[in-house]
Amino acid sequence: MTHLPRFVVAAPGSGHGKTMIATGLMAALRARGLQVSPHKVGPDYIDPSYHGLAAGRVGRNLDPMLQGEERIVPLLLHGAVTPTPADVAVIEGVMGLFDGQLGGAGFSSTAHVARLVDAPVVLVVDCAAASRSVGAVVHGFTTYDPDVRVAGVILNNVASPRHEAEVRASIVGIPVLGVVPRLPEIVVPSRHLGLIPVAERAPEAVTAVDALADLIGEHVDLDALLALAATAPALDATPWSPKCGLWSAEVGAVVTRGGTCGPTVAVFGGPAFSFTYAENVEQLAAAGAEVLIVDPLAGDRLPTGTSALVIGGGFPEMHLDALAANAALLDDVRTFVEAGGPTVAECAGLLYLGRALDGVTMAGAVPMTAEMTRRLTLGYRRATALVDGPIVREGEQVTGHEFHKTAVTYDADAARPAWQWELHDGTPATEGWVRGSVHASYLHVHGAGHPEHAARLVQAAQEYAASVPA
Repeated sequence: MTHLPRFVVAAPGSGHGKTMIATGLMAALRARGLQVSPHKVGPDYIDPSYHGLAAGRVGRNLDPMLQGEERIVPLLLHGAVTPTPADVAVIEGVMGLFDGQLGGAGFSSTAHVARLVDAPVVLVVDCAAASRSVGAVVHGFTTYDPDVRVAGVILNNVASPRHEAEVRASIVGIPVLGVVPRLPEIVVPSRHLGLIPVAERAPEAVTAVDALADLIGEHVDLDALLALAATAPALDATPWSPKCGLWSAEVGAVVTRGGTCGPTVAVFGGPAFSFTYAENVEQLAAAGAEVLIVDPLAGDRLPTGTSALVIGGGFPEMHLDALAANAALLDDVRTFVEAGGPTVAECAGLLYLGRALDGVTMAGAVPMTAEMTRRLTLGYRRATALVDGPIVREGEQVTGHEFHKTAVTYDADAARPAWQWELHDGTPATEGWVRGSVHASYLHVHGAGHPEHAARLVQAAQEYAASVPA
């Protein structure tokens, strides 16, 4: 049994300020000298980057759709002991408390995760356009699902002491843990449906998080919040391990090369490619790889001896000139792909492998071009693999998430889609591109839900390394 003090930060809907409050709470608790384990419900990459900055340790996701219900508590505990044991876990929700997968009756909602981890919920309510009506909102959320314990409220965007008194008087049965005033000077700019990643605005992000720590430390009762977190019961589970599920009968144990270190797997990072789940990288290392991070914007090249390449998501469209300027890396990637090097690309990685993005030359390793559009495509996908590749086998199913504002056009004779799934209206759709050792797609997949992917990629890297003349 593990006793981990913990609480969930939720809201009636998006736009109530829960990311600001949750990030500020993490930073304020850390400023007290506590080790804070930061978590985010759902597939989002950007909020965890702010959580990581606030808490001083990796922000992690909890998503039953991508990871499986049975792994949520183990993943929570893994984050809470990595790299050191945490004093408290703070879990930021997604959208409204009860909003989850479309058509899924609340599956993967904040409420769903709160039930799975048996944690009290702190409801953040934006009071800008209401006073006593806030009491009705809070009453509804505390009584809607008896299995979800909404145990405290933080009032946000409160205009004055008179406004605060009116709202407080309307709330019955649960404590008000904090009242955050209307302070427009703290600004965290947004892009698409989320914030701008920390990696793209590091100095400004540090300033914003420091300001949030001061704001929350002054206006939220942290002692009461910690006392609430301590009421969460002990968890009867073992922390998730990056080695969990890696050694399938198909792959077998991944043997290190030369008895010293495993194959080199290059993983793109930096401001343009910051969307990679921490557990995916941990799994590669656990499978025997030497993982090296490549930042295209820093002038990096592919490391000597690279035996597999992973290019995750991000916002490459914001850095096109800088990406194109690193022509040596573009050449490295194209040469590696053409030589049969195992390559996995997700979303931004797909765009980087193409011939051009918005008319700017990219690696040219995949026969397609891409351009930005006004249409945002997002949602969970239950996808079936259409062809063998470096991480999947034909006919296998995965659950992933799609999030982008670009559209791609493949050469007429080049279509070899990676996935097939059904749209919300039941219409079949195909997506991605697979050829030989390359798997490129818009789909983001969390490795905890599909540990065989890391094992297969490292195995493919070993085989590729063995085929390359010394």
